[in-house]
Amino acid sequence: MTDKLIIFDTTLRDGEQSPGASMTKDEKVRIARQLERLRVDVIEAGFAASSHGDAAAIAAVAAVVKDSIVCSLARANEKDITIAAESLKAANAKRIHTFIATSALHMEKKLRMTPDQVFDQAKAAVRFARKFTNDVEFSPEDGYRSDMDFLCRILEAVIKEGATTLNIPDTVGYAVPELYGHFIKTLRTRIPNSDKAIWSVHCHNDLGMGVANSLAGVVTGGARQVECTINGLGERAGNTSLEEIVMAVRTRKDFFKLDLRIDATQIVPASKLVSQITGFVVQPNKAVVGANAFAHASGIHQDGVLKARDTYEIMRAEDVGWSANRIVLGKLSGRNAFKQRIQELGVVLESETELNEAFARFKALADQKSEIFDEDIVSLMSDSAMSQQKEHYGFISLNQHSETGERPKSRVVFKVGDQDVSSEAEGNGPVDATLNAIEKKVESGAELLLFSVNAITSGTQSQGEVTMRLSKGGRIVNGVGMDPDIIAASAKAYLAALNKLHDPSQAKLNAQMAP
Repeated sequence: MTDKLIIFDTTLRDGEQSPGASMTKDEKVRIARQLERLRVDVIEAGFAASSHGDAAAIAAVAAVVKDSIVCSLARANEKDITIAAESLKAANAKRIHTFIATSALHMEKKLRMTPDQVFDQAKAAVRFARKFTNDVEFSPEDGYRSDMDFLCRILEAVIKEGATTLNIPDTVGYAVPELYGHFIKTLRTRIPNSDKAIWSVHCHNDLGMGVANSLAGVVTGGARQVECTINGLGERAGNTSLEEIVMAVRTRKDFFKLDLRIDATQIVPASKLVSQITGFVVQPNKAVVGANAFAHASGIHQDGVLKARDTYEIMRAEDVGWSANRIVLGKLSGRNAFKQRIQELGVVLESETELNEAFARFKALADQKSEIFDEDIVSLMSDSAMSQQKEHYGFISLNQHSETGERPKSRVVFKVGDQDVSSEAEGNGPVDATLNAIEKKVESGAELLLFSVNAITSGTQSQGEVTMRLSKGGRIVNGVGMDPDIIAASAKAYLAALNKLHDPSQAKLNAQMAP
């Protein structure tokens, strides 16, 4: 006999709380579509009350996702819950996830509320949320550091009010597996109506034990929902990694005896999409989705794998979405072949116009490099999606000169509103000169926090993917640019980040630390 393990993905909410990981509405929709292809059970699309932009993004996700439950976080008050319910109206299946802090430290120092006040507010919040949906999740924030007696009291009460999922968060990543598993087991044993709700785990990775703690909560504690993110994205040291949970449970089904509805072949595409949009690069030795996850450098390992893969591989690369047949198209490939390939890659086309623009970009790229890889095609579609967003700044052309012994110079032509402007500047290197040229006209005053360059594929013909992270007035944004010319990709990335700073809808307010 096996039970089902529910995968609750919070990449779009908790993952977005990483400084610099804020996403636009269109970016959230693109990731949500991929999460639906991945077949996650629940997509936590955001924190509706945190900003008008987040509420609009949740509404947009709710309108397009049909196969997963769409969820919004809400503090334990009627205003937050009402905004969450409004944003979820279009959802085929919806959940409201309400929370309030229950540890003595948080109640005293942050909420400035007594335990009785927190108790009453938690009950009222769940009761109010039930007016909008029968699917209500409750989280006692900093639950793992809360008093056991008080936690039992409040959780029993919210179940009586109609909470259908109880999430026990290790908000600050303080837990260790054995203790956390027994903590949840104790709660389920002591609370008389514990069988009336599904128990969930939400673990942060501050001590590097997020996945281990979550699995302990499942095995020892009896939890049947895991809250996690793609690539372990999240504030501080991140969250429990979805890909590690899924492949641990799947690979060791003999031990866990749990069923998943996840389509694991969509894991790597999801990882790459989230990395590209947020600018958070996946480390090469990251489990499951790292570039070296299935690489063998040792001669002994290589010999063993060539003779029998299972000598050193416990799972197959293709099972999680790594493709062996990567070179697919070239400059002579036609429109139909291009359309078929992007459909095989799971890219959703909204219109013929979007296809035509992407195909034009494909032809332009094919003139620059002879071999077009799947990763190139995905980046083209991402570039196409970004180009359809309303832009105040837009890249047009670049001319730069650098020579040993001379100070590099750059001339950039770019769009500002409806006008084309040209600017020249010098710098310590070609990238510095290019950014100086842009700043000469824009005068944004933004601080550059991150400049990251990655090759989309292998070889010297690879497209470069550049991420620029800018900070201004307390806001942190990412911009991504792709081009075979690294300098041009840098200019595109910088302008993309400036667009986000220019757009007031990109401003986010994290109302308070959430589970």
